[in-house]
Amino acid sequence: MTEPRNYALSDDLQLALALADAADAISRARFTALDLVVTTKPDRTPVTDADQAVESAIRGLLAEKRPEDGILGEEFGTAGSTTRQWIIDPIDGTAGFLRGIPIWATLISLAIDGVPVLGVVSAPALGKRWWAALGSGAWSSNTSTVRASQADAAPTRLRVSGIETLAEASISYGSLQQWDAAGHLDELITLSRQVWRTRAYGDMWSYMLLAEGHLDVAGEFDLQPYDMAALAPIVQEAGGTFTSVDGQSGPWHGSALATNGLLHAVTLAVLNPA
Repeated sequence: MTEPRNYALSDDLQLALALADAADAISRARFTALDLVVTTKPDRTPVTDADQAVESAIRGLLAEKRPEDGILGEEFGTAGSTTRQWIIDPIDGTAGFLRGIPIWATLISLAIDGVPVLGVVSAPALGKRWWAALGSGAWSSNTSTVRASQADAAPTRLRVSGIETLAEASISYGSLQQWDAAGHLDELITLSRQVWRTRAYGDMWSYMLLAEGHLDVAGEFDLQPYDMAALAPIVQEAGGTFTSVDGQSGPWHGSALATNGLLHAVTLAVLNPA
């Protein structure tokens, strides 16, 4: 087996952005398509022909540009090295995608020795893209064709909020069903009584709103690595903290808790009472 090569992180990020361009071209064309093909996977989650086409396209480009690297994708599993591993969710938010809800995105990350070092979240139906590489900051741009005149505008650097107390915090929790199934519904309710505002924004959007400084805490259960790997570098490079709900680092532990950093310890304490 050919050993993975070392690449400059900036080159890997440019490749990830190009992968997102290819993904957007496919997913945008299939969104709200009348002939969208929808099937159900063994875990009872939906998958569309768009999910499969996006991941196939990304895998094809990676085979050409990074043949030594491994891939972990939602639709077609794991292949190759785990030293340098691209982690792909072709459409995060498939349930919304097939119902015509625009809160969905392609998630692309590169993990080196299990640590996500870059992330790209591209949401063409929202006209937004977010990205980060470790040490280079977190950024967003408007990709909407409605605002084509702004397509060449400089990206916006992201920064989490400066909220320091739960009483002032706005949080997003995913869904009550997930917290209930994980045995943490009581803790979520306790947290909700201590914060200013609670909402359940969808999928990747909670974490991007947090990176932009509009939310202060976001978390949920029942997640896979491909649901989280692209989110973590963006939150971290925006100044926030990203762990599991019980405080473990990395996207490998089945849950996510992202905060502006200032609220992380106190939120973990509420969600994990002694």
